[in-house]
Amino acid sequence: MKKVVKFGGSSLASAKQFKKVKDIIVSDKARRYVVPSAPGKRNDKDEKVTDLLYQCYEAASTGAPYGKILDKIKNRYGEIIEGLELNLNLEFEFAKIEEQFLAKAGKDYAASRGEYLNGLVMAEYLGYEFIDAAEVVFFDENGVFDAEATNKELGERLEHVERAVIPGFYGSTHSGTIKTFSRGGSDVTGSIVAKAIHADMYENWTDVSGFLVADPRIIKDPEVIETITYRELRELAYMGASVLHEDAIFPVRKEGIPINIRNTNKPKDKGTLIVESTCRKPKFTITGIAGKKGFCSINVEKAMMNSEVGFGRKVLQVFEDYGISFEHMPSGIDTMTIFVHQSEFEEYEQSVIAGIHRAVNPDFVEMESDLALIAVVGRGMRATRGTAGRIFSALAHARVNVKMIDQGSSELNIIIGVKNADFEEAIKAIYDIFVSIEL
Repeated sequence: MKKVVKFGGSSLASAKQFKKVKDIIVSDKARRYVVPSAPGKRNDKDEKVTDLLYQCYEAASTGAPYGKILDKIKNRYGEIIEGLELNLNLEFEFAKIEEQFLAKAGKDYAASRGEYLNGLVMAEYLGYEFIDAAEVVFFDENGVFDAEATNKELGERLEHVERAVIPGFYGSTHSGTIKTFSRGGSDVTGSIVAKAIHADMYENWTDVSGFLVADPRIIKDPEVIETITYRELRELAYMGASVLHEDAIFPVRKEGIPINIRNTNKPKDKGTLIVESTCRKPKFTITGIAGKKGFCSINVEKAMMNSEVGFGRKVLQVFEDYGISFEHMPSGIDTMTIFVHQSEFEEYEQSVIAGIHRAVNPDFVEMESDLALIAVVGRGMRATRGTAGRIFSALAHARVNVKMIDQGSSELNIIIGVKNADFEEAIKAIYDIFVSIEL
């Protein structure tokens, strides 16, 4: 059995955390390929090493003093190495980094060094082979990830390597320039490695015990989601729920490799299992609740619009002309409503309204601002009658006025529109009716 294990920045922030990570890895012989992030914060007042690297590069490349920031970075790794009692000296590496910073090697190079150095430390600590991600993870000259070349090189390189450490977050172009994924990209590297070696499991270790049914900033101690499908995860992530980098899903999804989100500080917790499909019954009717504030709605009304060919396309063309994407679009026989991000729309609102009038000659156009969208997601809703009714009942009891409700054809999600001011109250009410009562 082969497992790829990725550890986030908080899991590797100090020597104490490194020791926890080693205990986790050696407790299961299947955990053979390790993908580390850069050291994260040790406490709320601390700084992430990646942020320090950005600061150091900015100073060095513009001719400003950078010595103190570089010393901070050296000290972070020095403390980890000393705490682990390793015979490892990174002076040569830091000299090379300093040289590259002064030569203006680029922000991507700067950001990648946190993972690179942590990979060297981790490989030394575990006694595993170190493989520089720049040698096996590739981007084209436009900075687009080259999945085919990466999969081929990684597969061949790891075929005869029993145990290895591959730093996350970065790779290189075919000309050798260092290129990074977006922040949180170590999740993506772990997924890419898992695909290349045909892993049985991709374990993503972080500082939470899996995905939560609802935002812990709104719901106190929400339940953990035991099993979630990729489709459910996509719906929740789209509405703002985040534990895993979104792009990390696709490489393993194509291979049917499950992802297990685990907690480094609570390794006995089972965490959340992310799968393609499952016959396991969900613990609750719903899998999760997520939402975002800051929307506005544009309601376009015209008698007999349903018989006017191309009506919807013409309306959406106006939004496209101004570079505005829509989030949601419920419609009726004589109405269609477009939900957009208010911050993106405000600058163009009058131009868009005028454009709609010219395009389709509506009877009426009405706007409403300061709205929030909430997604109630769950495969269990398909087999449960009255889910929408329970939502309405819970929101009515909480005195929340529903502006819009729309169920997807997959019966996997229900989208609810409420005022921004009612957002938290609405999520509490939905959580209570589906989770607290069902416990």
